[in-house]
Formats: sequence, C-alpha cells, structure tokens
Amino acid sequence: MRRLLLDNGALTALVALVVAMSLLSGDFLTTQNLLNVGVQAAVTAILAFGVTFVIVSAGIDLSVGSVAALSATVLAWSATKEGVPVAIAVLLAVATGIACGLVNGALVSYGKLPPFIATLAMLSVARGLSLVISQGSPIAFPESVSKVGDTLGGWLPVPVIVMVAMGLVTALILARTYIGRSMYAIGGNEEAARLSGLRVKRQKLAIYALSGLFAAVAGIVLASRLVSAQPQAAQGYELDAIAAVVIGGASLAGGVGKASGTLIGALILAVLRNGLNLLSVSAFWQQVVIGVVIALAVLLDTVRRKAGASAGTPVGSTSSGAGRKGPQALKYTLAAVVAAAVIAAVSLWNTGGSGSSTKVGLSLSTLNNPFFVQMKEGAQAEAERQGVKLTVTDAQNDASQQANQLQNFTSESMKAVIVNPVDSDAVGPAARAANKADIPVVAADRGVNKADVATLVASDNVAGGRQAAKALADKLGGKGEVAVLQGTAGTSASRERGQGFAEGIKEFPGIKVVAKQPADFDRTKGLDVMTNLLQGHPGVDGVFAENDEMALGAVKALGGKAGKSVSVVGFDGTPDGLKAVGDGTLYASVAQQPKELGRIAVRNAVAVADGKKVDSLVKVPVKVVTAKNVKDFG
Repeated sequence: MRRLLLDNGALTALVALVVAMSLLSGDFLTTQNLLNVGVQAAVTAILAFGVTFVIVSAGIDLSVGSVAALSATVLAWSATKEGVPVAIAVLLAVATGIACGLVNGALVSYGKLPPFIATLAMLSVARGLSLVISQGSPIAFPESVSKVGDTLGGWLPVPVIVMVAMGLVTALILARTYIGRSMYAIGGNEEAARLSGLRVKRQKLAIYALSGLFAAVAGIVLASRLVSAQPQAAQGYELDAIAAVVIGGASLAGGVGKASGTLIGALILAVLRNGLNLLSVSAFWQQVVIGVVIALAVLLDTVRRKAGASAGTPVGSTSSGAGRKGPQALKYTLAAVVAAAVIAAVSLWNTGGSGSSTKVGLSLSTLNNPFFVQMKEGAQAEAERQGVKLTVTDAQNDASQQANQLQNFTSESMKAVIVNPVDSDAVGPAARAANKADIPVVAADRGVNKADVATLVASDNVAGGRQAAKALADKLGGKGEVAVLQGTAGTSASRERGQGFAEGIKEFPGIKVVAKQPADFDRTKGLDVMTNLLQGHPGVDGVFAENDEMALGAVKALGGKAGKSVSVVGFDGTPDGLKAVGDGTLYASVAQQPKELGRIAVRNAVAVADGKKVDSLVKVPVKVVTAKNVKDFG
C-alpha cells in the first residue's frame, strides 16, 4: 500500500481531498455535484492536455487562455456578425488556435525566443485581437454550437464527454505516436534528440500547434457553457492549466508527464474550489488554501520521485519494459478500487444535507473593488439580522467561474441565490439551472438575461452616466475637453455607464470628448492611463471615470490640477471617493449606496425563499454627491 500511494501521489491527493470534502459537507458526494465538478474541470483539463505536450518537451505556454478566448470570439463573430456557416466558423476557430500555436512554435524554434517570452507575447496579442474583433462586448454564440455546453439525456454534461475524449487523444499521442515519443526525447535532452536525427525545430512547431488546437477546443466549450464569446474569458486559466500538469506529475524540466496525471491535476483543482464553495470558505482564504494544496501535491510527487530514484526505478521513463505493464495496470486497478470503496463508505456514512437552516448564496462579480466589498458587508449585516446563513463567493470578474459558483449553490440546495453578474448573458444558463431546481434567483446591480429572476435590485447605471455628464458639463460651463476612463471591457457596468455618459454629454455641443481608454476599474491602472493621456492631451478640462477607483487614480496623475483646473467625476460613492469629494480633489461621484443594495437584495431573497411576493424591480436611489451635500450623504 505504501508503494502504491508513493507511485501515485496525485491520485492519492485527489482521493484524500474527496474523502475530506465528503466528511465536511453532506452536499459534496451527490451525483449532481460530482457532475458539476466534472463540468468545472473540463475547460482547465482540455487546456492542460495541450499544455502537457509543451511541458513534456521542456517548454511552457502562457498563451492558452487568451488563445481560447480569441478562438471562441472568432467563431461567434464569423457566425453571427458575418453570416458564415456555423461549420466553417468552427473550422475558422480551430484554425485560429492552430495558427497561434504555429506562431509560438516559430518564435521559439526559429526566432530563438525563450518559450516564456514568446508565449507571453502571444498572450497579449491574442487577448488584444479578441477585444478588437468583439469591440470589447460579448458576442452571442450560435445556438447549434451552444449545445456543447448542454447535457445528454438531461443529466450527462457534454463538456465532460469532450474532456474525456480530448484526454484519450492526448494519451494516444503521447504513448503511441512518433511526435509523442519526440516530445519525451526533446524534453529529456534536446541536443541528444537533435543528434539522434530528430528535426527538433519542426517537432516544436507541431507541439505548439497542438497546444493551440486544444486551446481552441477549450474556448469553444467555455463559450458554449456561457452561450456567448467573452473577450475577457479564460483570464488566468493558463496558470491553472500549468498547475494541473505539474500536480499531475509532469516535470517543468521536461521529459516527464502523462494525460492521466494531467486529468487528475485538473480534478484536484475543481474538487478544491467546489468543496470550498460548499463549505462557505471566505473567497479570500480560498486562494490561500488552493496555493497551499498545490504546493503540497507537488511536494508529495517530489517525495515519490526521490523514493523511486533511490530504489533504482527509472522515474518518468516511457519505456520501462513490457514486463511492467501488468504490475502497473494492477496498481491502477487497486487504486481505483480503494478510492471507490472509501468514497462509497463515506457516502453511506454521511447521506444527509448540510443542515436545515435557511441558506442563501451570494455570487459577487468581484471583491477586488470597494463598491462590491460594501455590498457584501450590507448583505452580511442583513443576513445576520434575518438569522440566515449567507455564503459569499468572488467570481473575480470571470463569467465561467461565476457559472461554476451558481452550479455549486444549486448542488448545495440553497433556499435562494443572489447573483451580481459578471455578464448578464453568460450567467443565464446557470440561473436557468437554478430555476429548474426551484431555487429563486435574485439579481443584484445588474440584470440576468434569458432566465427567470424573482427580482432585480439595482441602480440605473445608464441614468447615473447621464447624471455624471450633466454634473461635469455644469461644472465646466458647457465647454471644454474631457477624457473618459472606461471600466473592464465587456462588462455591463462599463457599457451602461459609458452609454449614459455619451448620451448625456451630447446635449452639450461645446464639450468635446478627446480620449477614451479602459483602465479596468483599477486605481493603479487609472493612474497609469491618465498619466499617458495627459501626454497627448495636456489641456484636458475634465475627466469622467466609470468608477471611483479609476477616478482616484486620475486625481493622483493630475496632481495639483485635480479640483482646480481639472474637474474629475467618479461613480459608486465609495468611502475613499466620498472623502476625496469632501477634500475637493474629486468634484463629484455618482453614489449608488452599495450597502443598501446588499441589504435589500438579501431581504428580497429571504422573502422569495419563504414564498412571499416581491416586486420584479427594486430601485436603489442614485444621486450625485458634491462638496455641497457630501456631509449629508450616508
């Protein structure tokens, strides 16, 4: 047994995680939740299969997340905007992924660039092209392709089938093909491989092209789940993919790795995130826990390798002799039997749910923004007052991650779900799944499209944008030059606030908008972007930032000009923003009262969970706060 566990470190870690989560949460070991885990692992696993080829050959590919987003955007744009037949659009998407991979391979093989630099450049290029093609907005996915994100027979998720199929293809390529053997040879010793007659440069082209192909498939699966191509989708997924490959036993030095290990690595990450959601672990602590578990899993694998080396076992060898195939198969069978027995025992021991108290789930688009932190605080205060258990999750501005969180809430049998969408279209399928499970959905701050919501608790972003335009125009006396700092491209808040401001500023022909640049709702980026804009437009008279964080960054860039020769208007009414208004450096902020929004959302969620009627739309008052009324605002 000791030998079995040491030889299969990643599998041991996965079994231990499953057992631990099953003991800690009665909602974990259910058929529906395990299928959720499979769906949530699918995109990462498919990306990781492609990255496995690269890592086995001693390379690295940081571009797979961006290539996935670009491929999905090409498919949606060509099929819906340009009228290209869907079959050809799919081929174009796949060709896009392969082309990106070939460029990476050419830069590495013929351009002599380090793989890290070449793929880092492609990460930026592919993401930029995705934004250019989509103009920063999500594009509806063709209905026929969206079925890839559905289920077969009403229960078997298609993404899981695609994941298994791509895993089998990966295993076949690695174990049974010339290029697969070439990967191990190049990763083991590139110079020896070249001297042995391998055309290393051509092989690397093919290896990176395969990685691009798998990224394209992952992008299609991801967009199908979200029924839209998101230009900002799959951000950071390249790190998850690399982590899955390494957790699965591959070596970043090359020459070692297999498809089964990569699949196990992806499942470990999915089980971890799913379980932590079910256990209501803080969104901030989740990142800490995931990092620790990744380190422990790799450490366990390192111990296994040292043990194998000391026993004279050729670790990672692809040709350890036909005589070892029988014992290896026996060990894997034994491991599967042990895992199944333990899981079955735990399932029988812990069959109930995780309690009968009223449970409400809240999925926020991000907690990296004071506005949503305040919304969370208001929601938690109301939940405590109502005596309900509130689980808060952070989608980190990732529509796919938010879909996973809503699936987890559904598995956990929440009495109601509150969602602050990253994107109104992308959250639709997960909200419909909650509808099907008779779990009422409350939308907060942003609406949910193509799903039934009990109520929408929100401020009017478009109206707020118009108010900001009027306030800035009045301050400038109806004439001058204005710069606009936009939020994260593709988000509904940025689109709506920008739309309202554009509509409002048209009423003042003496005001000219001289520049618009995204700063991603981030204070540091607001500082950098505003600094750059001032080089080209030193005479700017006013600035509109689509949130207070960017506005405060602009104030820092303007220095002594802020509040004197240049007027800055923000949005959200955060504590730091209101303080700047009081100090005079920020002229105004369109305040939304996020704490009140969170309180009202929970109040309505509890009401619908109890079967009470609520209004379909609840408006939280919005007002422009200036130095004149900032002391009266709370």
